[in-house]
Amino acid sequence: MARPGQQQFYNKLEAILTELPWYVEEYIDKKRRKLSAASLLNYCHDFKIFFSWLLSEGFFEGSMKDVPLPLLEKLTTQQIEDFLSFLKFELNNKDLTINRKLSALKSLFNYLQNIAETDDLQPYISRNVMAKIELNSVKEDQETTANRMEGKILIGDEYEQFRAFVANDYLQIVQDDKKKVNFYTFNRERDTAIVSLFLGSGLRLSELVGLDISDIDFKKSCARVIRKGNKEQYVYFSEQAMLDLLTYLEIRNARYKVEKNNKALFISAPMGPKGKSRRLTPRAIEKLVEKYAISFGKPSLSVHKLRHSFATRYHAEINDVPKLRRQLGHSSVQTTMIYTHIKNEDLKNAINKLNMPKD
Repeated sequence: MARPGQQQFYNKLEAILTELPWYVEEYIDKKRRKLSAASLLNYCHDFKIFFSWLLSEGFFEGSMKDVPLPLLEKLTTQQIEDFLSFLKFELNNKDLTINRKLSALKSLFNYLQNIAETDDLQPYISRNVMAKIELNSVKEDQETTANRMEGKILIGDEYEQFRAFVANDYLQIVQDDKKKVNFYTFNRERDTAIVSLFLGSGLRLSELVGLDISDIDFKKSCARVIRKGNKEQYVYFSEQAMLDLLTYLEIRNARYKVEKNNKALFISAPMGPKGKSRRLTPRAIEKLVEKYAISFGKPSLSVHKLRHSFATRYHAEINDVPKLRRQLGHSSVQTTMIYTHIKNEDLKNAINKLNMPKD
């Protein structure tokens, strides 16, 4: 079930797909599970510019929707360079924008050559001209990196909304699938505690995976972690993370049938002939975050993006770079400075008010 904002993007996506070739629609369908509707819509806009250019240059006489696959197979590297020059000098696209459009085309052509196949198991195209074209060399400054990151992290109310989604609202998404309902109900407290701890501390995936129960200081709301360089550090986490941890620990031993010698904080469901539970693996945590992110309508959200989300919020509310650097365990302050360039909701709202008509 798409959220209202997402549904608008889906509607626009369906409309633009009616103008594009069938193989583009097939490619987009394959990407729906991994990319947001907004990202897919951007891809389609980029594809439309490319196919429109093909028609304007006389490569094909007909509609955009009917551009055949053999035409793509016969394009030369010089013709693609001409298209990139068109983007730069006719559309005034910057190098980063050109790279984005080129990346979208590279992904499409890669699908046509290496993933899609005909009924007789042949690739859609045997020659991929886009594989021969290099992206522009662009060195991002901190503000550019921050702006690119901003659309992929939790901003403003999304911070609480995502935690609440994992804690409760996900059930509405899977309510018609008994297997998923049972799996979610079994792991709800654990998954909520994991997401809450990421959002409330900014821990790295490896740091969270390695936590034992004895590493948690319940009086001071902090955790003992081993950071990069094998350095030991105590990292503070939020009150909400503490509450979610305590809720999880109330059911941990009985529900997961934890053996006394298993001190891992986060445990997998009992597996194997003997039904033993074990420490959750990094990949298992990545997959559970990915599952909730896709259902939440923000498929680009990952474990690392949860860390970025924490850092962005921390800086917006506290504005203390040295403390944030220590909390995140950065060796260089320059890495931490990226978060000072990400716009927060208060700044956006203040700017929006400047544009409001006066009475």
